[in-house]
Amino acid sequence: MEILWVLMAAIMIGAVLGPLLLRRRGGIRQVAPGSPDAADPADYGFARQEELDIRMPGPDHDLLDVLDVVQRSQSWKAASQLLAGTEMHGEVRWQRVQAFAGAASLELQERPGGVSDEPGGQWLRVWRAEAPKDAGGAAVHAEFLVQQAWRSSTSGTDEFRIILEEAKEACAQAALLAPGDPIPYIIELSIARGLAYPREEFEQLWLKILDRAPAHMGAHLAALHYWCEKWHGSRELAHSFAEAAAARAPKGSLLSATPLFAVYEHLPEVNLVRGFYESEVVTKAVEGALYAVHSARPDDPMLAHVRHLLVFFLVRCERWGEAMNQLVHVDGHVGALPWTVSHDPAADYAVYRALAVAGYEANGGSPATLSH
Repeated sequence: MEILWVLMAAIMIGAVLGPLLLRRRGGIRQVAPGSPDAADPADYGFARQEELDIRMPGPDHDLLDVLDVVQRSQSWKAASQLLAGTEMHGEVRWQRVQAFAGAASLELQERPGGVSDEPGGQWLRVWRAEAPKDAGGAAVHAEFLVQQAWRSSTSGTDEFRIILEEAKEACAQAALLAPGDPIPYIIELSIARGLAYPREEFEQLWLKILDRAPAHMGAHLAALHYWCEKWHGSRELAHSFAEAAAARAPKGSLLSATPLFAVYEHLPEVNLVRGFYESEVVTKAVEGALYAVHSARPDDPMLAHVRHLLVFFLVRCERWGEAMNQLVHVDGHVGALPWTVSHDPAADYAVYRALAVAGYEANGGSPATLSH
């Protein structure tokens, strides 16, 4: 019986890893690191693993500069000025609110404070106290509470619910300070998921977002979680939501890539079917995302999110050249799905990048043949 279990385990491991390590035509031969035959991502100008920035999916130099100032000086004013100067209904402002909230949350996690020590993230508390009518500060505070709930407590516990109820009130206050701002309602999407809003209540919240920012992809991705099988919906409801978003996507919008995120959220934990990544549902979602990427503005702030997820799927699909074409656009930053769900985002990304390079070279590619 023990031998049978060992054989079954070997078959499962081979089924999962086989498609990644061996093509039907011309296998990817694994060699020792440093071997003359080893594929080297550095040959393509890719960043070393330890240099990868796990904070964001792509560069935002203004945000990084301001974050540095805020964390060094513990003064909130530069953050307030940056948010005030960022277009209200766009994706960038939402990403910056998340970044400031995340920075304060991580500071607090690293320095919870004590009898003689001031807790981390104090600049956010001072911001709310000194500028209670600052809409940007109110939004960051609400998102901070949401991140605290998910980071520091367990879903379904009293502590989790109490923090999310406080976050819900903070969202209401932020919405009053900026009636046309979609961000307080986008933040509430995570609260709705955590507090298990009834569908009618969730749909009313969603309509408020559509009224303010109908093509906001960050909002769509946040709402998608609610409809997923692991939360309050099903595979069918999630795919229906994603397909509807793609169908109404305006020209040049990355909403056409939403179905790929729905597929990702419902991937089987263990895939024993070799052809899964060649199936119609995966192929259709990948092609939709590639179309969205090719049609989008080069400066679309959500473009890096889609490219990162495409790297994951294109490698799984053994479409090495197309994976490399995405990598040249995103390498250096890994703060996006699917890497952010890992305990070591840089390491996970580096594995997929190495597989893409190896597959590309095994099929005749080289740095000279890769267009940038």
